[in-house]
Amino acid sequence: MTDVTAGAPAPPVYSNGYKTLVLGMLLAAYTFNFIDRTIIATIGQAIKVDLKLTDTQLGLLGGLYFALLYTTLGIPIARLAERKSRVNIITWSLIIWSGFTALCGAAQNFVMLAILRFGVGIGEAGCSPPSHSLISDYFEPKKRATALSIYAFGIPLGTMIGAVAGGWLTQAFSWRVAFVVVGLPGLILAVLFKLLVKEPPRGHSDIVEHPIEPEDVTAPVAPEPKPFSMANEFSELWGVAKVLFGKWPVLHMVLGVTIASFGSYGSGAFVPAYFVRQFGLDYATVGLITGLVGGFSAGIGTLVGGFVADRAARKSAIWYPLVPAIGLLIATPIYIMAYLQNTWQMAALILLVPGIFHYTYLGPTFGVVQNSVPVTQRATATALLFFFLNLIALGGGPVFTGWLSDALGQFNFSHPGLGVSGLFQGFSGDAGVGDFIKECPGGKAPEGAAEALGAACHTAGSMGTRQAIIISLCFYAWASVHYFLAAIGMVKHMKSTAGG
Repeated sequence: MTDVTAGAPAPPVYSNGYKTLVLGMLLAAYTFNFIDRTIIATIGQAIKVDLKLTDTQLGLLGGLYFALLYTTLGIPIARLAERKSRVNIITWSLIIWSGFTALCGAAQNFVMLAILRFGVGIGEAGCSPPSHSLISDYFEPKKRATALSIYAFGIPLGTMIGAVAGGWLTQAFSWRVAFVVVGLPGLILAVLFKLLVKEPPRGHSDIVEHPIEPEDVTAPVAPEPKPFSMANEFSELWGVAKVLFGKWPVLHMVLGVTIASFGSYGSGAFVPAYFVRQFGLDYATVGLITGLVGGFSAGIGTLVGGFVADRAARKSAIWYPLVPAIGLLIATPIYIMAYLQNTWQMAALILLVPGIFHYTYLGPTFGVVQNSVPVTQRATATALLFFFLNLIALGGGPVFTGWLSDALGQFNFSHPGLGVSGLFQGFSGDAGVGDFIKECPGGKAPEGAAEALGAACHTAGSMGTRQAIIISLCFYAWASVHYFLAAIGMVKHMKSTAGG
């Protein structure tokens, strides 16, 4: 933490109301980020049927093709954010990803949609690294997990709005209209963001002393970023990497959030399709179910995680990893139970519960990372974390679950009637008879096909999706192990950091 220097010019004094406004604007930006990122999961079934895609291709569109440039560009953009206006970076990022999302509605085939998804990823790369850095300058260390959890509330909020709006728009109009309608409002938000949010001094909230009068506050002397050179850039990245991957408690927090997100992105990409395939619901109903149910439970969990961790950490920093560890362990079996139900009403009712425990991992993880690095490396720390996290989780999770869904769909098509036991037999190497992908293009039997083939396609597709989601959910239990391991040495680590 930077010391106060006597005689230095007084920094701006931001009221609590203004800081709330800034956090609200950042939350709005992240909400639009997730609306545009995840809407493809809600309308994916309509895209699949229209463009005759496989689940693996849907996984690529919702995962790897988005994540490649999103993760790669995040690091250079973060390095830019350490030196230049973070407000400007977020503003331009909003314009780019919102515009490309709207253009997705014009895609005529898989290749064109994939190219446009790359564009969405380019824009969204400039959101979280500078946002985390801004939050750390507006909120002091002991409140950062709470503030970052409020920012992370954009994940369930954006997912909820994207699901409800996307489902209704697809049902009432088309999936193309859905892309356009959810993309364009981000352009308006970009203008408001630029007008309302100010760029704070670096390290503004890392002042140790708390004078009685605001005019007595003196500015912290934040170290200047090193002059730009490739050597200095790699040196800074190496310094951050040593913290994220070289410190035992931080490493296991990083592994925990990555593995949990792998399961979350993977299963979440096919939950709306599952409700359509398994229960025959329309897109509007599915959007309402997945949006409101997920938004309710995940929203509570995201906010509670940061708040509880910050409160409990006043007694011991060990609660930063223990809160998510316990939450993920509780959530796993409840999720699995929900996807074993035979009615959508019971499945939706059960799904109200696990997100409250599951999403407690976001705020504490981001808080530990921000408090573990110097002022001039905070955007870089978020970018490097997101590079590792999203390349694996966002890039691989939906593809993995989509591949599982195709493979298990094929197995169920060739071996009807096995049910849940197909989870243990689906990779036995016995291909059976029939080609699910060819005989059921887009997951459905061709028009005019025999009724028996239509029933076989429907059953195989719905069972394969259910089984793939259940396997992906098991990653939450794996992630909880890493959070428990992160508890070892966390107290010592937090005391040794500037924010501890």
